[in-house]
Amino acid sequence: MKNTLLKRFGDKSAVIGIIGLGYVGQPLALRYSQIGFKVLGFDVDQEKVDQLNAGHSGIEHIVDSDISAANAAGMSCTTDFARIPEADAIIICVPTPLNKYREPDLTFVTRTCDAIVPHLRAGQVVSLESTTYPGTTEEEVNPRITSGGLVIGETIFSVYSPEREDPGNESFTTRTIPKLVGGDTDNCLEVGIALYSQAIEKVVSVSSTKVAEMTKLLENIHRAVNIGLVNEMKIVADRMGIDIFEVIDAAATKPFGFTPYYPGPGLGGHCIPIDPFYLTWKAREYGLHTRFIELSGEVNQAMPTYVLGKLVSGLNERGRALKNAKILVLGIAYKKNVDDMRESPSVQVMEMVRNNGGIVHYSDPHVPVFPKMREHRFDLRSVALTPETLASYDAVVLTTNHDRFDYEMILAHSRLIIDSRGIYRAPQENVIKA
Repeated sequence: MKNTLLKRFGDKSAVIGIIGLGYVGQPLALRYSQIGFKVLGFDVDQEKVDQLNAGHSGIEHIVDSDISAANAAGMSCTTDFARIPEADAIIICVPTPLNKYREPDLTFVTRTCDAIVPHLRAGQVVSLESTTYPGTTEEEVNPRITSGGLVIGETIFSVYSPEREDPGNESFTTRTIPKLVGGDTDNCLEVGIALYSQAIEKVVSVSSTKVAEMTKLLENIHRAVNIGLVNEMKIVADRMGIDIFEVIDAAATKPFGFTPYYPGPGLGGHCIPIDPFYLTWKAREYGLHTRFIELSGEVNQAMPTYVLGKLVSGLNERGRALKNAKILVLGIAYKKNVDDMRESPSVQVMEMVRNNGGIVHYSDPHVPVFPKMREHRFDLRSVALTPETLASYDAVVLTTNHDRFDYEMILAHSRLIIDSRGIYRAPQENVIKA
């Protein structure tokens, strides 16, 4: 069965099934379609499936013409998991959030596995791409996909290959970002490499699924810890009357031993705010307390509150309370130049303003209507930025530094700006750095 599967990947006669058609699944589906594979996409959201089948991405940086081209080449999307037997590869790209106790929530992964189990057949490979703690593939995926009698490494193949998408980053694409692959057996690894080497320029194999799972966590914890460090440095520098952005830029002139990370209003995106907690939770099973990682998480989680404090003090200095004040939040995507709202700290700032009696609106050229989110609800549309609009607000809070913002106009016509991104380096009477 392994050799048959390898042959089908080699001659591109294999069908690639992708479950979860969001920021990870869509680019992967397009890549396989572009190189000649038939792609079958699965999602539980019927609206999203209908949208994709009609040639619409729903994601800003993925153009509709690419979806239409893939459809013309044979890609189809469905909510019907009974079609799983049509796929030779089943790639799982579903969310792995945290629950209200900041513990891993694998509901999307386990429900997906439970949905495909009745339809699995011999000769398929199942690849989990969702970020998770070490041991998930062995402990949660494998027992499910073998529950019908299939044997790992013989009649079904199991791999873990973490996604490395960076929405909006034009320097790297699905094709050019090196792909990690870990298999549960040598046969599984060989199949996983064959699956991904067709679509990705460089495939990096590791010795097990646990190593691949841990590697993904390290990549993002590395960023989370360093951002936590620089966020704490920001608070110290501010108290001392020092511009942390000037400090970072100066330190970055050192050609070795320093990598610049920049502070902000908190952490966003599906990985960096979440992944550290996946490891800290799993480490407790081994009697370990990951103090360093948890401390950085505490610092980063406190940043929206820090921004709110700057807003409150700035209003107070101008004889205005936050209650009933009109506040405009600039940029609600989690990072610049994208429409991705996952775990955006901007939304936390909005909720804090609302919870403290402020009247909150937002402006974001990438998010014209506030989207449906699992935990956050606002019935709002993006406010068009004009001199008159800016002047009508008691304060604007700059939380995401999109390139499409006219920062000179914002500076000229805003009564008060709370700048959490270091846009305004020179001292300005109406700017408070946060």
